Amino acid sequence: MRDLRTLGHSGLLVSPLTLGTMTMANPGWGSDEKESGRILDRFLQAGGNAIDTADVYADGATEELLGRLISDRGIRDAVVIATKYGFGGGGGLVTGGAGRATMVRALEGSLRRLATDRIDLYWMHTWDGLTPASEVVQGMADLIAAGKVSHWGLSNTPAWFAAQAITLARAHGLPTPIALQLEYSLVARDIEREHVPAARELGMGVVPWSPLAGGFLTGKYRRDDPAAAAGGRLTKDNPFSDSKFTDHNWAVLDALAEVAEGVGRPAAEVATAWVLDRPAVDTVLVGARTLDQLNTSLAAAEHPLPSDARERLDAASAQDLGYPYDIFTPRMAANICGGGTPVHRLR
Repeated sequence: MRDLRTLGHSGLLVSPLTLGTMTMANPGWGSDEKESGRILDRFLQAGGNAIDTADVYADGATEELLGRLISDRGIRDAVVIATKYGFGGGGGLVTGGAGRATMVRALEGSLRRLATDRIDLYWMHTWDGLTPASEVVQGMADLIAAGKVSHWGLSNTPAWFAAQAITLARAHGLPTPIALQLEYSLVARDIEREHVPAARELGMGVVPWSPLAGGFLTGKYRRDDPAAAAGGRLTKDNPFSDSKFTDHNWAVLDALAEVAEGVGRPAAEVATAWVLDRPAVDTVLVGARTLDQLNTSLAAAEHPLPSDARERLDAASAQDLGYPYDIFTPRMAANICGGGTPVHRLR
């Protein structure tokens, strides 16, 4: 994982894998400070440089822990720190949302907890369904002008909102969002309808989160007794618990197990390698509760899938795109444009 790549059409250099820190300092299903330090050290030793967190993780404790780990190692200028804002803290006050007030207040808190003077990549964690794109664009531009943020991106947002944001930014000569952070895995390919094409057309990178579907694609859950994986995320009350246990997903898991056996690699590694190879994906978020889990993810960057294995997984995990997306296929393009003659778009 020694090679770096630019994130979207920007000068921000990131490793193929980004270390997700949602597990750090999480008392329910996470890692303590000692194990988190070991995980960070191993990630850095393998050539990783990008670290992703959020103000809402463990109510701010994750950012505090990460700030200590980075400061203790003296590596601030050697890593890319990304964090997010947008989820409220409760208490009956308006403390969340995508608007400017929350953005500024949340950033100040993150800078303090992370013990840094800047955020390299600041994400709107989720759109609130209310704030106009113009407010987010101008707010981020002001933070960048103030030197507190270097680049910005959009997470968990409609594709049309991202397209509007980048168009407004370009029209007014303001910094554009450079990436989209979205759920993407063998059992979550919904973003291929709109988000991936938008990212490719508009010059944004795609940063998948949950490439293992909350642990489902590790193979530790069983169809006859999904709850048998004691301690797994999908057996607890957490953001990943909205069920992955569907007939389609079990069939994908069966195919993944066969492919993994065929290539002689763990299912989790194969699933991560599949996401790494998808169009528009620049870096993949990988979380780890233990060092062993991290090592499995790191191996995915070193062992690309053979083409036949990738094609087998593509077919097994394919989702119905629905109207009108099922029109825009190579076969339909041949009928529409070439009277049945195959036509290809080269770029």
